[in-house]
Amino acid sequence: MANIITIIRIICSTALLFCPVFSPAFYVLYIIAGVSDMADGAVARKTGTVSEFGSKLDTAADFVLVAVCLIKLIPVIHAPLWLIIWIIVIAVIKTVNLISGYIMRKEIVVLHTVMNKVTGILLFALVPTLKFIDIEYSGAAVCAAATFAAIQEGHLIRTGAGNSKPEQMDGKPV
Repeated sequence: MANIITIIRIICSTALLFCPVFSPAFYVLYIIAGVSDMADGAVARKTGTVSEFGSKLDTAADFVLVAVCLIKLIPVIHAPLWLIIWIIVIAVIKTVNLISGYIMRKEIVVLHTVMNKVTGILLFALVPTLKFIDIEYSGAAVCAAATFAAIQEGHLIRTGAGNSKPEQMDGKPV
């Protein structure tokens, strides 16, 4: 069931490509995608169906949603250059983390840390608030959390403190 919820996120995210930004359809699909992101892990834990595949599917679904949102929003939000550079730096750190995790463990390491979840919530809240809060402020808040999360994730991967098993966060059982 949890994987079906995750697949719903991928479908809704893809459908966003065909909706005008900030239209009612865009918001409905975006909210469904966001709620499914919060629900899939909870359902997996509640039903005892947590799996490494589900964790990786969740990460792929997150990537699809973020990529689609970037494709749709970058042309309309007019983010300042310093914010774009900051986003690129975060992407580089996350890429280094993926490479480090793969080199160290010979597998794709996905850590579902508390800070990664906080970043996800802030990122989800960013889109509906773009009409009311200047991107310089909301973007800086999201980037600050994302930077901390990425650095923490890298530290956990490189020190071996992080466990790549999906049922664990910050190296501790959930």
